[in-house]
Amino acid sequence: MAERGLIVRLAFGSMAAQTLRAAVRLRVVELIGDQQRRAGDVAADAGTETHPMLRLLRALTGLGLLEEHTPGSFSVTPAGALLDPRRPDSLTSFVRVFTEPVLIRAWEHLDGSVRTGDIAFDAVFGTDFFSHLAQDPDLSAQFNAAMSQATGETAAVLPYAFDFGRFSRVTDVGGGDGTLLAGVLAAHPGLTGVLYDTKEGLAQAPRTLERHGLTERCSLIAGDFFRSVPKGSDLYLMKSVLHDWADAQVVTILSHCREVLPPGGRVLIVEPVLPEVVDSDAEAHAADGGITYLSDLNMLVNVGGRERTREDFEDVCHRAGLSLISVTPLTEAAPFSLIEAAAD
Repeated sequence: MAERGLIVRLAFGSMAAQTLRAAVRLRVVELIGDQQRRAGDVAADAGTETHPMLRLLRALTGLGLLEEHTPGSFSVTPAGALLDPRRPDSLTSFVRVFTEPVLIRAWEHLDGSVRTGDIAFDAVFGTDFFSHLAQDPDLSAQFNAAMSQATGETAAVLPYAFDFGRFSRVTDVGGGDGTLLAGVLAAHPGLTGVLYDTKEGLAQAPRTLERHGLTERCSLIAGDFFRSVPKGSDLYLMKSVLHDWADAQVVTILSHCREVLPPGGRVLIVEPVLPEVVDSDAEAHAADGGITYLSDLNMLVNVGGRERTREDFEDVCHRAGLSLISVTPLTEAAPFSLIEAAAD
């Protein structure tokens, strides 16, 4: 029976995701806040009918995001509180983006991508994912916010997982709104920084830098990492960038970093590192839920990239004129690892 239960839960997975989406769109967690509230009161504030809201709240309770104390009276669990947009560690934008129909539609063609290796998104929308984002400022801003929320945990851990003190200037390649670089610079006052991304990617960066008091210590440069990266840093940092691209494109990005890397300089890559064989340990699966492998398929259908093993990273680094020095799991920011590379 456990096996059947697993299959049923997985088949209902997309419904659970849409339940999260509805909760965020209706501001359910925000409306309940830190107290117990009755379904009818939440419904009135959300502008919905009472009985359907009760059903939604009970579904969220079944998912572990709310608790029902007496019939029709609910409070928010610690996990559910992450759906409150007022919290600094909120995941509301992350939920909005990863349940967004634009991202989901390509998944309907996963079997086709598996058959051919082609990117389903391009066929469905007639353009690539990042070009589509550039044409939709609202979605682009939401995507940037989601990437910032997904990076918060890493930004808290990374500054203390590497010896940044021996460097003077770090360029965050594809650094988006600057969440990761802000964490590094705040922890290492001797460093200056450069945020390098597309114009759309940098749109929210001034606000992030101002919020952290880093406007004077960090420059913004808009550009295309397939053409070049800025000179002048002794450390080049990338998080969740390389997995968006196929190997040939990754080699191009890394080669541009290699071209401007001074003696003693380093390239730091922050990404999941897949094991050579999938871990069959039940506890490991319970902690991760197979997210890294689902992310790998997401790269396949939406952008054409992939998650990589250590051997894969060694290969692309070598082709770009870099040697992989070390791979360090960021245990407190799992499933990410810190990959350090230097010039050959």
